[in-house]
Amino acid sequence: MKLKIYQIDAFTDVVFKGNYAAVIVLTEWLSTELMQKIASENNLSETAFVKIIGNNSYQIRWFSPLCEIDFCGHATLASAFVLFKEYSQVNKISFFADAVGEFKVSQNNDGLISMIFPSMMPEAIDYIPETLLAGLSIKPLEVLRNKQAYFALYDNEQDVVQLQSNSLALKKLAPFDVVVTSKANINNDYDFVSRYFWPANGGDEDPVTGSIHTGLAPLWAQRLNKNTLKAYQASKRGGVLYCNVVNDKVKISGTAVQYLAGEISL
Repeated sequence: MKLKIYQIDAFTDVVFKGNYAAVIVLTEWLSTELMQKIASENNLSETAFVKIIGNNSYQIRWFSPLCEIDFCGHATLASAFVLFKEYSQVNKISFFADAVGEFKVSQNNDGLISMIFPSMMPEAIDYIPETLLAGLSIKPLEVLRNKQAYFALYDNEQDVVQLQSNSLALKKLAPFDVVVTSKANINNDYDFVSRYFWPANGGDEDPVTGSIHTGLAPLWAQRLNKNTLKAYQASKRGGVLYCNVVNDKVKISGTAVQYLAGEISL
C-alpha cells in the first residue's frame, strides 16, 4: 500500500519555522493502531489523517508520536493548506472531529487560512497543584484551566521567554498540558505571547499550538478589551497567529508552507 504524505510548516511563511505536521489524505480510515504507528514513525508534533466524507467536507483525526489528540490547530491548518493546494478548487471547506464537532476553514486571496473553533475560555481554579509549580522555574501570578491545559499567567514577556520547564513534574498533570502566557511588552507587533508544554501527550515543548489559542484568545480579549489580537508563540521555532473572538467562537488564522511531499510504503 502506498500513501501520499505531506510535511507542512504551519503558522509561518518560511520553512524551518512555525510547527511541523504531516498530512495524509484518505478515502477510508486505516486502523487506529496503524495511524499511531505512522505518527510515531514521523515523530512530528502531529500527524493529521483526513478522510473525504462529502463535497468539500472532511473528517480529521490527529496523532502525536505518543497518542491520538482530541484537537490540534496547527495540523488542521496544515491539512487545509494541502487540501486547498492539491485537492480542492474552492476556498472554503469544512472539517468534522469528534471532540470539536464541525468547523469551517477558509483561505483568503493572500494565502491566509482561517479556522473557526468553539471558544475554550479558561476558568479560575481553587487549588494550584504543587506539581505545576515544581514544573516551572518561575512562579506564575495566576493559574486558570480549561479542559485542555493549565494557564500560567505572568506579568511580563521576559518571564515567559526565560522560564524553564521540568517535564517530569509537568507530566504528572496528565491529562492536562501547561501553557504559560503574558501580555507582550517587548515587541509591540503582538498583543500577547505564550509557550506550551505537553510532556504527557506529545513532547517537552510544542513549537506553535493552534488549539490552545481557543483559550488564550478569549482570555486576552477580555483582559485587553479588544477582540482582534495578534499572538506570538515564543518557542525556538516561533509562530504567529491572528485571532478574532466573536461571542462563543474564535477565529484563528495563519499561513503555512510546504516542506516536502512523499510516499509511505506499507
